[in-house]
Parts: sequence; structure tokens; C-alpha cells
Amino acid sequence: MKKELDYLKTVKRKEIRERLERAIAFGDLTENAAYHEAKEVQGFLEGRILDLGEEIRNSVIISDEKKKDLVSIGSTVTLEKNGEKLKFKIVGVQETDPSGGKISNESPLGRAILDCKKGEIVEVETPSGRTKYKILKIE
Repeated sequence: MKKELDYLKTVKRKEIRERLERAIAFGDLTENAAYHEAKEVQGFLEGRILDLGEEIRNSVIISDEKKKDLVSIGSTVTLEKNGEKLKFKIVGVQETDPSGGKISNESPLGRAILDCKKGEIVEVETPSGRTKYKILKIE
């Protein structure tokens, strides 16, 4: 997030400023489509910069030195569902990537297994009904 914020502030802001300057050089701003488009893009950019800044200010760095006896944010958990083993890392909402094995602590499964111990069985409501997961390993 910090890299994206820095990029938006240094590179993208400069690009938008240059677009605005070129559009202003065309004259009459009331009917200048390039100017209005650049202003709209600038608005979205500034909104994203504000959002990222807020997210960074409210972020909490999670230490790799976590308890291995309870599932917490940052834990990698091996689960069993209907005889199938699944491995997930519990992450914050911004880092979620289900296809990459990262599930949010706010997802139904993430919420269900937080603060659980190895060997516990949790039930999660899914679109196909309630599903049971057994916690096999916490890393």
C-alpha cells in the first residue's frame, strides 16, 4: 500500500498535472472535454490517495512471532473438509487472495476459525449449507 501511495503521489499526480496544463492551453474550459476528463481522473486519484493514507494510518503490523496454539491473523492453517486437506493463510481484508490461499479474517471461514485450537471442528454456513472443517495444523 505504501508503494502504491508513493507512486500515486509522485508519478500519477505529475501526469495529471501535465494533462491539465495541456488541456488548459486549449482555451475555453467550459467546453473542453480534455480538461473535464483530466479533472475527473484527478478527483479519482485524490480519492484513492486519501483512502490509501487512511488504510495505512489504521493498519496494524502483525508480527511473525505469533502463538501457534490458536488461529490468528497471520496464521497458516491446514484444514480438513470431507477428507480433503486445505491450507489457508489468515490475512486482513486488503490482502485477501482466495486463489493464492489467503482468506480474510472477516470471511465466514476466517471468522469461524479465529481463536480456535488444533483439533477443533468448526461449522461454517456456505451457499450449499453448513460445512464442517477440522483444524489439523496451525503455523
